Amino acid sequence: MSQLVEISRNLLATCLGVKEKEELVIVTDEDKRPLAEALYEAGKLLGAETVLLVMQEREKSGQEPPQAIAKAMEQADVAVCITKHSLTHTQARKVAAANGTRVATMPGITRDMFTAGAISADYQEVKWLTEEVTDILIRGKQVRIEKAGYALEFSIETRNGVPSTGMYLEKGQSGNLPSGEAYIAPIEGSANGQILVDGSIGGIGMIDEPLLLTIKDGRLISAEGPTGSRLLATLGDGDGRMLAEFGIGTNHKARIIGVVLEDEKAFGTIHVAFGSNATFGGTIQAGVHIDLIVNEPDVFIDGQQLQEKGRFLFGDE
Repeated sequence: MSQLVEISRNLLATCLGVKEKEELVIVTDEDKRPLAEALYEAGKLLGAETVLLVMQEREKSGQEPPQAIAKAMEQADVAVCITKHSLTHTQARKVAAANGTRVATMPGITRDMFTAGAISADYQEVKWLTEEVTDILIRGKQVRIEKAGYALEFSIETRNGVPSTGMYLEKGQSGNLPSGEAYIAPIEGSANGQILVDGSIGGIGMIDEPLLLTIKDGRLISAEGPTGSRLLATLGDGDGRMLAEFGIGTNHKARIIGVVLEDEKAFGTIHVAFGSNATFGGTIQAGVHIDLIVNEPDVFIDGQQLQEKGRFLFGDE
């Protein structure tokens, strides 16, 4: 048995609880098909009724898959989306989960990511920390992020935090694999200030020079740096420029490697995203969702410091 198939079998069994006779749908595109085929073989080894569905590559993260694939996801017991661009923040994922499907999305995952880094974490530990941070977000009302003399503030009042623990064992649970983040949809229009992005950007990768973002009334109005114009072009001129997400990484094994799926889980980082957030408690449907990673920030929730240079100020963390 190949290493990839063995890792895939452990992942399906441990993180998704795939059982004999369950219907397992693997959604992929040509770019990720070789890795998807390892998951397909692993599903068969577990005795699941496994189906591999290959679609044309999406143009950007957050773009919906074809209706035939959305319907297959909705009707399956378990769906794994291993694609170049993310299906996490799509209606297809949301509807499937609402119908009881256990869904794992693996956008941009590489062979290296399958064998090292975030995928190798102790997911019981990841689950504990993720749920602790999520509870803090749920109770919080106002967030302030500080780094390098810049500050960004926004409201999260009345919004529910989402724990992406990497373990989706109950009907309707969903999230990324590998995982380890707590995230929330800020109140639309509430964000004001600046934030310095110095880690990576979804769809662009690791950045050599920091990118300074200026946000007014929840909308990105400028992005100063070498990758700024490319980011703005991807987001477009509409609601793609609205602040959609605030997330905190909770996986000690995750690395900054230029693939947002792993980057946004890295311990000591936070991320903000622009575009769609209607799938996790917000109101924006923009057809795009781009995450940006910030290393070692200071984070305050309702005036109380949660992180100092990325380190949590509670428990043993």
